[in-house]
This record gives sequence, structure tokens and C-alpha cells, in this order.
Amino acid sequence: MTDSPCTISLTPVFLGPASRRSALRLLAGGAAIPVLAACGAQEASAKVYPVHFTDAEWRQRLTPDQYRILRRKGTEYPGTSPLLNEHRKGTFTCAADGNPLFSSETKFESGTGWPSFWAPLPRAVATSQDWDVGSVRTEVHCARCGGHLGHVFDDGPRPTGKRYCMNGVALKFVPA
Repeated sequence: MTDSPCTISLTPVFLGPASRRSALRLLAGGAAIPVLAACGAQEASAKVYPVHFTDAEWRQRLTPDQYRILRRKGTEYPGTSPLLNEHRKGTFTCAADGNPLFSSETKFESGTGWPSFWAPLPRAVATSQDWDVGSVRTEVHCARCGGHLGHVFDDGPRPTGKRYCMNGVALKFVPA
């Protein structure tokens, strides 16, 4: 076999004990980077929201699906929310505390399987970094109770270019 720039040598290389330790430290350090990057992404202490209950009280107030999504940051299956087909004028509110979140005028068909909006109502939602899937996303939660609503992405329509992709279980619709 002739050596060429494209030939890869599969000859084993002996690493002495010190070299192996150094190589393992390097590998371990590299593997830790995503974990360390996620450290500090969440606040050290839980924020207290204007509407707050104990975990037991939330479990009593919400359905099991609402609790899983709003309090445990779950996600509903795409295409399962009745709110996908809600086209009347009105307001989408937080299912946990009734906080008005989105006007029906900002709802659009995103093709994702989740109710989507291009803008929330003023001061209705807050955002934070979410590292739950191994890469950073922007989580959207209710500004009044902190309930997880979904995520916001930069691929929405004009005028904002945002797509607030919300779990329908986390919302209720109030007709105008």
C-alpha cells in the first residue's frame, strides 16, 4: 500500500501511563463542556411569581396533563390540541391562572402541530434559557405563575419574525 494524503494509519500507538492519564483528562474535560455550559443557565433559586402554590396545591388545581406540562415542562403530542382549530376572535389565557397571554389576532398556522402566535400580549409572558434537549432554546412561561407554555423560535411571520410555539394544554380560549 502506498502512502497518500488520504491514507489513515491504523497502527496502534502506545501511550504510557502518564500519557493515558493526560488523554483521559482531556477527553473528560471535553465531555464536561456541555454540562458546565448548562450550569448557571437556570437561576440558583426558584423565582417567586405573583401567583404561587405548593406542588400539592398545583396538583389539585390542574389536570394531570396540565400539571405535567405547566409545572414539569412537558410537551403534548403535536396535532392533539383542539386549540389548533380555534379561529374565533378572543384571548388565549394561561390554563393555570387565567392570565391573558395571546390575542387571537396573532395566531397563525405554523404547520408544526402546536398552536402558534407571532406575539404575546404585553407583559404576559417571560422567557428563560432551556438546555433540556442538550442545546439552548428559549422557554416561554406565564409571567404571573411561571407555568411552562412552550418555546419561542425565530422563524415566524412578520411583523415580529417570532413563532411562539405553545402547548395547547397550557392554554384556555376565552371568546370575545
